[in-house]
Amino acid sequence: MVYNTNMRLLLRHIISLLLCVLPLLAYAQMDIQLSQYWAAPAYFNAGAVGQGDRLNILVGTRQQWVGIEGAPAGYWGRVDMPFKLLGGNHGVGLAFSSNSEGLFSNMVFGAQYAYKYKIKKSYLCIGAQLGLVNQKFDGTKVEIPTSDHHTPAGEDEDIPTTEVEGMAFDMALGIYYVHPYFHVGISATHLTEPTIRYEDSSGSGKNEDGFEVFVPRQFYFIAGGNIPLKNPLYEIQPSVLVSTDFNVFTAEATLRLRYNKFFWGGVGYRWNDAVSIMLGAEYKGFILGYSYDLPVTAVLKASSGSHEVFVGYSMKLDLSGKNKTKHKSIRIL
Repeated sequence: MVYNTNMRLLLRHIISLLLCVLPLLAYAQMDIQLSQYWAAPAYFNAGAVGQGDRLNILVGTRQQWVGIEGAPAGYWGRVDMPFKLLGGNHGVGLAFSSNSEGLFSNMVFGAQYAYKYKIKKSYLCIGAQLGLVNQKFDGTKVEIPTSDHHTPAGEDEDIPTTEVEGMAFDMALGIYYVHPYFHVGISATHLTEPTIRYEDSSGSGKNEDGFEVFVPRQFYFIAGGNIPLKNPLYEIQPSVLVSTDFNVFTAEATLRLRYNKFFWGGVGYRWNDAVSIMLGAEYKGFILGYSYDLPVTAVLKASSGSHEVFVGYSMKLDLSGKNKTKHKSIRIL
């Protein structure tokens, strides 16, 4: 019993240390991992912005590997809408995400646009996102053990010892095809591979020469479907998400059963990482979803799992001026 407890604590310390300093040795990971990726395809693919005929607002949070100090935790949000201009179909939106991992905290903000080319009952959408990425690193909390093979604590020239941060321009592109019964898209985020050069965040304006990280290009493939059953009250909704930066590869699949366009439940699997269980509901424009991830790796010995929640609201748009129906402001709903 004591042995298992000690091993669990050791594993937590090892994971926490890796979360604190490994990104400095390689690159900055900006995108949040989402088990309910199917609910926010435009987070991964700008071509998915402005689908349907509604104004959509969606926010969510993910708390990963609960029980491990410094484990990833993040918040994200987006708002988007379709519109017509010069006889064409378009979509616009704003997206942001903020996440922390060890001693790092990241923020991404972007404006999105998509042109939607109609093909019979389908749309081929091409989208872009322009924005900024920001990263902070708290070097005051770095603890480097002293040994015969290492410099004294706090004296590693490759790791900052103060609070530093940097910002860079960011860009993404995506192609998204929407059919009444399925959707599929490919996209690339952080196309410019932004290089973030750290500066002292105390306000002194001091440059931290030599301290910089870059954000690698991330490529995504996303697909999903809507399969009606003999009983019209039920629908099966499968989906997949594959991503890679050509150093790390992830793949996950989800299968949901939706009842009466109101309630859904489902399961998912992320390759060599976790099994997820999810529940949610939609009602009069409101939507709420929750998922729980159970690790299938050694992380399970140190963590009770991951939790994810999102909530949103959408309302029908009519920008033609023909419909005089008034909408309540979302501020007073």
